[in-house]
Amino acid sequence: MSASVLYDAPGPRGKALNWVYSAVALAALAWVAWFVFSKLDETGQWAAEKWKPFLEAPAWENFLIPGLLGTLSAFAVGAVLALAFGFVFAVGRLSQSRLISVPSAVVVEFFRAIPMLLLMMFIYFMQQPLGLETSVFWAVVLGLMLYNGSVLAEVIRAGVNALPKGQAEAGVAIGLSPGQVMRTILLPQAVRSMLPAIIAQLVVLLKDTALGYILAYDELLNQINKIQGNYNNLIPAAIVVALIYISINTILGLVANFVEARTRRVGHTAGPVGTAEDPDVQTATAAGMPAGNL
Repeated sequence: MSASVLYDAPGPRGKALNWVYSAVALAALAWVAWFVFSKLDETGQWAAEKWKPFLEAPAWENFLIPGLLGTLSAFAVGAVLALAFGFVFAVGRLSQSRLISVPSAVVVEFFRAIPMLLLMMFIYFMQQPLGLETSVFWAVVLGLMLYNGSVLAEVIRAGVNALPKGQAEAGVAIGLSPGQVMRTILLPQAVRSMLPAIIAQLVVLLKDTALGYILAYDELLNQINKIQGNYNNLIPAAIVVALIYISINTILGLVANFVEARTRRVGHTAGPVGTAEDPDVQTATAAGMPAGNL
């Protein structure tokens, strides 16, 4: 589709106004940047001695690297568990049996409605009364799993419900069980179409690991106060930690773009669902069923 159908090219006056608006916006951003820089400079936040620790090994070995490993550990375990939780309860909510779909819906809506920090705190403080060894790591990870897994369950369910109903009906018509239809036909397509939303939720999960700071979990955000206590450079420490978070999320975004592009290429190579080469279509056609319903 031509861009002119959706957007009329501006005339000379419109182009001039666009340049003026752009110049005003850039000037405003430059003023804000200068204001922040000057205020930080007045308090000596740009002094070389405040930034020097980040050019030396001790600050990284004692604070930043352990914090980064703590963040990545909680993210990795929490992401795997949240994805598993999301798939299980998305399938449960889509079940035709109300004995499965109703409890699954209750679980998803319950954990989706509770603030994640409250979940982490509840899990942490309930470990000792239950006779378990108190672990802040598992309190953080399980809180991440329950909340983000519930959100992912809704994302996956929305992706399945967005597919044409004829695909599920055709799968049942050629003899597949509802579980086989879900596993081999619906879920692969739903995951492919909802992959950007799934990756976006994983980015949120990564940033939510910072809530472990409240429970004194040894992650990146918790290192800011430790660095401040040793080097008296709170603002530089916060800026460095923010840059680390930005770097991690940028890498995760690049990986997501690669996976999305890869799955699209594989999908185009395999051909659209319901082509004559599909063995399910051939089976359905032999049974007298229109292939277009697949």
